[in-house]
Amino acid sequence: MVNIPEKIEQPLTRDTVLSLNRKRVQDPLDRQNVDRLNAGNHRNEPSPYRDQPRREPHVGANRPPVPAPQPAAPRASNEPQPPLLKQVQKGQKILLDPSRGVRRISARMGWRVLNRDCDVDVSAFLLQNGRVPGDGWFVFYGQESSPDGSTVFTSGASPDRESISIDFTRLNSAVDKIVLIMTINEASSQNLNFSMIQDAYIRILDEASGRELVSFKIEEYYPSVISMTIGEVYLHKGEWKFNAVGNGVGKDLAGLCRQYGVRVE
Repeated sequence: MVNIPEKIEQPLTRDTVLSLNRKRVQDPLDRQNVDRLNAGNHRNEPSPYRDQPRREPHVGANRPPVPAPQPAAPRASNEPQPPLLKQVQKGQKILLDPSRGVRRISARMGWRVLNRDCDVDVSAFLLQNGRVPGDGWFVFYGQESSPDGSTVFTSGASPDRESISIDFTRLNSAVDKIVLIMTINEASSQNLNFSMIQDAYIRILDEASGRELVSFKIEEYYPSVISMTIGEVYLHKGEWKFNAVGNGVGKDLAGLCRQYGVRVE
């Protein structure tokens, strides 16, 4: 049994997870943060963090703090996107590092919107045999780093929208898969779905050189979908590979948390 630390001391509630779509939390989730969110979960209420000193998220020793996430304006359909140099097709699996020289990767994602009410966000679930080892192994804008500091969320880096960086040298050895997700905030209550999104993509770069290792562009958009698994980085026979998934579901972020074992009550 591998002993893996966790950040979160109590189960998330559905309201807590969904409230993060309206309040861009800059601290990792903990008991105090969750209590504040549950106490002030309305758009017109004062921010519970207004009078609180800002704490940098825990990102592990020797790693600089991650910039505070900012709400991203919807990207218009005519805005340029970066070139995708090594595209693969849906369902294709590819070895990320044949030379075994890559230590850190950056999974960068972008999209365009047809409906400007669509606010898309990226998250990552770090899995051990299909489940998170603990609630802290769910990385997104409200919890920007995994407990081992290996996996970090950032947003607003042009020309991409949001990214998940993964440092294989720091990744806990129990983690064998990282699932990369796109979700539309408040999709159910606002009647939003992925038929209102286009040109969603992921491109994975070697962080050291900036070289693209693989890219994948989603071609299928359905009105029944509010969350999309765009890809997976997974360990196979000691080597890290990428799986171009491109499958959507009608579950919101809270539903995905339950699916992967993050406690939501």
